[in-house]
Amino acid sequence: MSSPIAGARLTRALAAGLAAAFILGACAGSGGGDLAGENAASGAARPAADGAITSVEDAQSGVVQIVARGTFRDPEVGEQANAAGAGTGFIIDPAGIAVTNNHVVTGAATLEVYVNGEDQPRNAKVLGVSECDDLAVIDIEGDGYPYFQWYEGGPRPGLEVNLAGFPLGDPEYTLTRGVVAKAEADGDTSWASLDYTLQHDAAGEPGNSGGPLVSEDGRVVGIHYASGEAIAGSQFFAIPAAIAEPVVDQLRNGDDVESIGVNGEAIADEDSGLAGVWVSSVASGSPADSAGVQAGDIITRMENLDLATDGTMSDYCDVLRSRDASDPVALEVLRYDTSEVLDGELNGPALQVAMSFADTYDDEVADSGTSSYQGFVTVTDDSGTVQVDVPDTWTDVDGAPEDINGVSTPSVWASPDIQSYMDSWTTPGMQFAASDQYHAADIDSVLDLLAPTGQCTSAGRSEYSDPMYVGRYDQWTDCGGTGTQYFVVAAAPADDSYLAVVVVQVTSDADLDALDHILDTFQVVS
Repeated sequence: MSSPIAGARLTRALAAGLAAAFILGACAGSGGGDLAGENAASGAARPAADGAITSVEDAQSGVVQIVARGTFRDPEVGEQANAAGAGTGFIIDPAGIAVTNNHVVTGAATLEVYVNGEDQPRNAKVLGVSECDDLAVIDIEGDGYPYFQWYEGGPRPGLEVNLAGFPLGDPEYTLTRGVVAKAEADGDTSWASLDYTLQHDAAGEPGNSGGPLVSEDGRVVGIHYASGEAIAGSQFFAIPAAIAEPVVDQLRNGDDVESIGVNGEAIADEDSGLAGVWVSSVASGSPADSAGVQAGDIITRMENLDLATDGTMSDYCDVLRSRDASDPVALEVLRYDTSEVLDGELNGPALQVAMSFADTYDDEVADSGTSSYQGFVTVTDDSGTVQVDVPDTWTDVDGAPEDINGVSTPSVWASPDIQSYMDSWTTPGMQFAASDQYHAADIDSVLDLLAPTGQCTSAGRSEYSDPMYVGRYDQWTDCGGTGTQYFVVAAAPADDSYLAVVVVQVTSDADLDALDHILDTFQVVS
């Protein structure tokens, strides 16, 4: 038989590939002064007399470096308290109104903005954000700033453009030159979901995010947002001015657009089948914050729609665009730290842990005096195909393949005593098997096949789901007249490439807790 396709739980190897692109370290200094004085001292080009920037040589006076300080959640290294992410922005109004990316500022505790070579940062506050357009508008303290104007008309391929900003967190201003390669490139990425983007070859790096793509006459053609990754060789991407301008008009008035208040990125792993929006930080007081979403969560479903299965924000943004900001929106969240699945609503009931077998069936199992096991260990079958975490006192392990209705299936058993588990109803234990010879259509027949007929009382068949599997489970009670419960779960991943079966014999409250842990950790690994 061919081996089942690997998949199940988010691994550290996957997490390492999803590390957030924050540039750590502050851009500190001393000094200061008024804006005009700094222009004169630095020798920077001056804008036109009315403050409008009219050439690429003048661009430096309106480009700012943004240091966003706060606590962010990196999928590889965990929580980063008091971290500083560096990005770029540009001023569009002499009153200090500036544009940058949502992912530069959302969830930050403070914003420090360095203007035109100043050593001392200026404070700023966020006026409005758009996750789906990856845009944010901030208000920098002070006024009388040089400012940019938007490029008029549609930029054509070959238009000369210049990317202004502060790559890699360096406080020294940088300008790179290139041309527009495509006027309407694909707009669906893991950062945002746009009708289209500008593809260009003016080189950028992390730290350029939010910076202006400027024409020779100093007008903003687009806003760099690709986090410095050369997605197509030497090509980079920007939010077109035609898309950004009307959104920015709403944001500067204090209105969020297509946003729930998270700094997130779409993730999708083909091996595990895990997909969703990884949350790096959450804005205080936002709908996501009120619902209980936390940094480190993965939003896996909205309105019962699986998110990010294609690795983009498209489905996530389609849901937001189909509803008003105050509408209730159903959420499903995987809390990675605890492997808990939570359900709730935006603008409705806050997130709560989804069904727990331990909580649901606690009253139906004999009280053993302990509610949980002290530790768990990972066990694997002989072929290295399937693995699961079990109580560390279940030391009798058998990883030989199991014959299920004539099909040799990778399988692992664990119990304090496997023979006693098989022969009696007084010893706890489990079996986990997975086969690509069975699929979602076989769930009911497999459950029927594994039923302990005549020895237990059926409590019915129920629906089962977690972030990676959907299926059904049978609960059997009063097995052998002992009060023992017997659970059989059969479920398939989203691509229906195989069927997983988990059987657990529950003799105590501690075994119910073990059942939850087993269902949180079973996975196909090769």
